[in-house]
Amino acid sequence: MSTVDSTLTSFIDIASDSDFSIHNLPYGIFSDTADGKRRAGVAIGEQVLDLAVIEAAGLLSLDGGPYFDKPTLNAFIDSGRNNWTQARKTIQMLLSSDNDALRDSQDLQKKALFQQADVTMHMPVQVPGFTDFYSSKEHATNVGTMFRDPSNALLPNWTEMPVGYNGRASTVVVSGTDIVRPSGQLKPNADDRPIFSACKRLDFELETAFVVGKGNSIGQPIAVDEAFDHIFGMVLLNDWSARDIQKWEYVPLGPFNAKTFASEVSPWIVTMDALAPFKTACPTQEPKPLAYLDEKATDNSFDINLSVELLPEDSDSATVVCETNFKYMYWSMAQQLTHHTITGCKVEVGDMMGSGTISGPTPDSYGSMLEIAWNATKPVTLTGGATRSFIEDGDTVIMKGYSEKDGIRVGFGEVRGKVLPAIQFNFDK
Repeated sequence: MSTVDSTLTSFIDIASDSDFSIHNLPYGIFSDTADGKRRAGVAIGEQVLDLAVIEAAGLLSLDGGPYFDKPTLNAFIDSGRNNWTQARKTIQMLLSSDNDALRDSQDLQKKALFQQADVTMHMPVQVPGFTDFYSSKEHATNVGTMFRDPSNALLPNWTEMPVGYNGRASTVVVSGTDIVRPSGQLKPNADDRPIFSACKRLDFELETAFVVGKGNSIGQPIAVDEAFDHIFGMVLLNDWSARDIQKWEYVPLGPFNAKTFASEVSPWIVTMDALAPFKTACPTQEPKPLAYLDEKATDNSFDINLSVELLPEDSDSATVVCETNFKYMYWSMAQQLTHHTITGCKVEVGDMMGSGTISGPTPDSYGSMLEIAWNATKPVTLTGGATRSFIEDGDTVIMKGYSEKDGIRVGFGEVRGKVLPAIQFNFDK
């Protein structure tokens, strides 16, 4: 894992509040135009460094390469930690103020540096599998309080294991993808049959997801103290949810169509090496986890500031509706990955695993509209006077995240999605 060299600076002008300092260097897939050739890059300030150009120029040579003139990062990630470390070290060196290879070559800069505002970002990896956990104690308690006995909000298994479900990799989409309001079965009245309708309680869920960097063999669990060796990096995740569809369908097997229509991620994967300086402890786990989930490390979480903004279609001003932190997560990523594989489940490079909604201890740190507006009983007033209990057509949800320490900032950028009206069905025969 990396440490911060506070003396390291880049020849590229980078604002002090930029998410993409030389200490970050997140990986993504971009193209010059929406339908142009896709290849790998890293974000640096307001620019993208084209790794395919740098690799072709002989300035980034890794074992088993080339890796970066490809439409996904899967092959690079699959090449292993030695290459991850060497790539990060080399890219930092090339972008540093002290190295002249890129700094003094205007021709190479013209070929390799692009403004982020001028490129199109794509899914950074091909996602073989998607899993979503339910690992925020505050969120689980809030939901349990709303819909069950408040004095017994958490189900008995919640403090014993990281609860999760297998989602749909096919609908994991990159930031900027418009989200069509889903339709399905709703049951507005307990005594009546369900109806078919557009979702009326569309919600966001503020999450992160980690990207599997090293798989396992079927039948071979990943040990909890080795789990971080299997994690390449993290993204922001808006796990869109249809609360009214979910309410009717989730008994007895849990989420299904309410969670399969879109899971939206930020385009830049922030590596665990970049996040290493921001390690912190998870909350105290009581009871003590069973032996297979009992981590030796105490710095098993990360101090990542997170926020959600809501921007109505007819407004120029977004309203911050949530500010929270990843460090509130009860179960760590290592525990999630270990529990996922303890039965022998095989995970693969590029798999994404969502944290579950990240809620803090106060109402302004709740990570979903279900909680913020408390099941529509406390509507939120937005800038300009409009109110929201759930997400309406035309609304754009913007999630942001960053870590900061000793003047060093490592951020994720944002994940942004706009809601479009539901498809109009005609079932007349």
